[in-house]
Amino acid sequence: QVQLVESGGGLVQAGGSLRLSCVVSGVIVNRNSMAWYRQAPEKQREWVATMTTSGNQNYAESVKGRFTISRDSAKNTVYLQMNSLKPEDTAIYYCKPIGFASWGQGTQVIVSA
Repeated sequence: QVQLVESGGGLVQAGGSLRLSCVVSGVIVNRNSMAWYRQAPEKQREWVATMTTSGNQNYAESVKGRFTISRDSAKNTVYLQMNSLKPEDTAIYYCKPIGFASWGQGTQVIVSA
């Protein structure tokens, strides 16, 4: 059974940084591509970033150069480092193993202007 526990969200001013964590069980993070998604108020959930098993990273254009996805195999945890945050980054952030239907509860990020 796949379980995902996201944390690290909060309220931050524009230009600030946050690091999100996703503790994963039921899937080995370095043996499965992992992704971050987000859902802003009254908008559809959108893809943010992916890390493949080989370590390749891909980012949505809106976050490229500001966000970094990484993983710690020993902790079976995936991270999303978010820098230069903008108000439009406000959303609930979710991590998800590619190919699985499971979602966690997400972590709320609010960026004030």
